[in-house]
Amino acid sequence: MNRMLAVNRVLAVILGGGAGTRLFPLTRHRAKPAVPLAGKYRLVDVPVSNCINSGLDRIFVVTQFNSASLNNHIARSYVFDRFRGGFVTVLAAEQTPASEKWYQGTADAVRQSIPHIRSFSHDQVIILSGDQLYTMDYRDMLAHHKRLGADITIGATPVQADEAPGFGILKTDGEQRITEFYEKPRRHELAGKESPVAPDLEAAGRIYLASMGIYIFEAQVLYDVLDQNPHEHDFGKEIIPRAIHDRRVFAYPFPGYWNDIGTVRSFFETNIMLADPHPAFNLYDENMPLYTNARLLAPAKITRSRVENSIIGEASVIVDSDISSSVIGIRSFIDRETHIHRTVFMGADYYRWTEPDTGGRIEGPAYPGVGAGTRIEGAIVDKNASIGNGCVITNKEGVQEGEGPGFYIRDGIIVIVKNAEIPDGTVI
Repeated sequence: MNRMLAVNRVLAVILGGGAGTRLFPLTRHRAKPAVPLAGKYRLVDVPVSNCINSGLDRIFVVTQFNSASLNNHIARSYVFDRFRGGFVTVLAAEQTPASEKWYQGTADAVRQSIPHIRSFSHDQVIILSGDQLYTMDYRDMLAHHKRLGADITIGATPVQADEAPGFGILKTDGEQRITEFYEKPRRHELAGKESPVAPDLEAAGRIYLASMGIYIFEAQVLYDVLDQNPHEHDFGKEIIPRAIHDRRVFAYPFPGYWNDIGTVRSFFETNIMLADPHPAFNLYDENMPLYTNARLLAPAKITRSRVENSIIGEASVIVDSDISSSVIGIRSFIDRETHIHRTVFMGADYYRWTEPDTGGRIEGPAYPGVGAGTRIEGAIVDKNASIGNGCVITNKEGVQEGEGPGFYIRDGIIVIVKNAEIPDGTVI
């Protein structure tokens, strides 16, 4: 009961990120948090689900780029009953008398959203990222924050030396108070930047604390640091390093699985990992379920096919094909004698057999899915793409960066763009 009373005084703010250039072309038509995940979810479902599972039901999602699909997903997925007063609402960038500019960074996004946030009673604000994969009960982090009398608490994941240069590294004392912050230090600069960690983490060499971009602020502290430094626009690079010197800033070490899905390569590898027999992230945790739009779709149908280590989304139809180490999204159609390996196939917004003149038809090719005799390997196929018969999409030449009609290659991964039509016999 006390745990629930505590979280009732907390507001959650999920940051939708900027233009998502590192995830392009997946972000060409959608905000980063709206990018599909694991065949049926969106990235934003992860922090929203963590909030709901933690008893937090007053949630803002702050975004400014391509927010239409995100708005639509949230409106369809998260409708709370009117008696609890909970909500998940998008705060899109807007021009106001106080600011005519778009968000300049993570801190500026929250700063410009304060008029909306302050209209609800609260004692703490938890700030989350919209493009990470992890399971966390935020009540544990909040209890840690309160027990230490913190002004600010930062979620931190222990990493090894080879991983540290990709993160902001926190150095803590024996009480877990943050004493120093280093923005993406180079490998040879890590000496002296270790923090006290549990014995098993130390044995594994995970002695550097990387900021997860998850923050709990005392509400007044948040407003003070944003007001006092109006020209500082980023939490990780400016607000947090300054606050360490004059605020009680502590780390919350989180040893569980956590992944920042910031690039095409990390998005691809994360989805493929989820299809493993024993993935690092558990989609089947009944105590911490991942929520999304309840579409009420038909079950998948698989005919004369071999499917190995793969996720198959609802309403998919697979005929006489071979699929391995892949994610097949909702409403996918895979025709006969097709081979799909290590591929993230996002599925479709409508059935392949939907008549074009029906009211439920979404804009896109007439026949989404994959034709007969096609081979796809090492690729991401975005929503509604139509791939013809006899195509070979494997990046045989190992191109790292490139583009062509209906596709891009990023980080060595072929990305067939949303609504693309790939003709019969195409070789990529």
